[in-house]
Amino acid sequence: MILGIGILYLGQYTESLVERELQSMRAEARFMSGALSEGAVRPVFQISPIPLDETLQIEAIKPRLARRMVRRLGNSGTSRLILFGVDGTILADTEQLSEKRSEFLQNQRNDGPLTIGRLFDQSANRFLQLIPSQTKLEDFPQELIGDVFAFPDSKEAMVGSISTSAWEARKHDIVLTAAAPIQTDKQVLGVVLMLRDGTQLEEKIAEIRVDVFRVFLGSLGITVMLSIYLSGLIGRPLKKLALAAEAVRTGKGGHTEIPDMSDRGDEIGELSLVLRDMTEALWDRMDTIERFAADVSHEIKNPLTSLRSAVETASKIKDEEKREKLMAVIHHDVQRLDRLISDISNASRLDAELTRDEMSSISLADLLYRLRDAYKNPLDRVDEKENAGKIEVNILPGIQTRVFGNEDRLSQVFGNLISNALSFSPKDKPIIITVKRDGKHIVTTVEDSGPGIPTNKLETVFERFYTERPQTEDYGGHSGLGLSISKQIIDAHEGKIFAENITEKNKTVGARFTVKLRAA
Repeated sequence: MILGIGILYLGQYTESLVERELQSMRAEARFMSGALSEGAVRPVFQISPIPLDETLQIEAIKPRLARRMVRRLGNSGTSRLILFGVDGTILADTEQLSEKRSEFLQNQRNDGPLTIGRLFDQSANRFLQLIPSQTKLEDFPQELIGDVFAFPDSKEAMVGSISTSAWEARKHDIVLTAAAPIQTDKQVLGVVLMLRDGTQLEEKIAEIRVDVFRVFLGSLGITVMLSIYLSGLIGRPLKKLALAAEAVRTGKGGHTEIPDMSDRGDEIGELSLVLRDMTEALWDRMDTIERFAADVSHEIKNPLTSLRSAVETASKIKDEEKREKLMAVIHHDVQRLDRLISDISNASRLDAELTRDEMSSISLADLLYRLRDAYKNPLDRVDEKENAGKIEVNILPGIQTRVFGNEDRLSQVFGNLISNALSFSPKDKPIIITVKRDGKHIVTTVEDSGPGIPTNKLETVFERFYTERPQTEDYGGHSGLGLSISKQIIDAHEGKIFAENITEKNKTVGARFTVKLRAA
């Protein structure tokens, strides 16, 4: 861009220089024609067109006087002067008259010894000359210089006008010409033609070319250095991140870590942190899937083993009573497998479903009251009389209980907590649900009066397939996924769920599950 702007400026600068030089030559040509009109024109004879009328003087250019004046004017200037008579003959030419021979268009320039600076200047000029210039000049018609009726400027002067032109000679040299008429009383007696090579112009233009070339080289050098710098600052780090991401994608080298570039404090550092977090989450997800697959395999293997043993034994036993017991075991194991596979299927779909669930503002109080009323209906293990009044919902008047979440998923969470509390709590003890406000969160607790949770299992209860059931329940009646699914749902709501024991006088008198959700 700098080179292009410089070339545009160079074209405008050249045109401006040429225009100023032509204006100067126009003034000189007017001055010289006036001087020659006064000093070299003399009367040659007198005529009287009408007898007894005023005599008219006929004037013409005196060649001897004209040559003398042209010689002096030529010695005082740098231009070549040619004086033409009215008939087109050359009366004077500084090429023949001047004491110092003109070097017009001889290209005999002595620039001194060749140095590094001059070599650079010449290289810059040659390079920029290869680029097309905006300044377009016509070719100089050198062969027409001696023909006053053919050369454009002298031709214009013969009709009484001052004319100037700029031309391009061989090797891209600039030639300037100006012609002015020598006249008295609007009668053209001859033409003075000035020719000047553009040596000074070309030197000034060459200086500007070199300056443009220097700025171009400087900007090019800065661009190259910035490119190298940015390549090291941006390109290589991004390539490292890309290679690390590719290694993670292909799974080569186990747990591949993304380079930590957080100390940079820029967008690349932020990108490295995001990629590291994403990769860590990916590995955690893969580890979770592997553990889940192993747990599923283990959990399914137990009923399958029991089922296979019962089937093999049933074919060998002929006692009808024992066979019926084995068939009951087979039926129980089949139900257990069916329940287990259904729960595993629901758990495996939960992640994808949670990402699609729509969140909205819901009333936690209304949700809990509906769940309380639902549990007043007959259950599989507790009849309506035993369940009546066993669930108490305590909400202080005026407390805002709206939370931001998915109503169906939160109903599933609190349903699991209430169901667990009912299964552990004695029949004559109620389940107490309390809702209160804690800053920007709504805190809900579900308390029972059961035996509590082993202290070392307060976090383990939220793991998949972990079961800690009352001794009164049949083995295999639960898959151990309820609390794990509940924690997964609460985590998707950016909330917290945890368990603790209720103690009185250093004695465990129940268990409490706490759910903390963001208020709407």
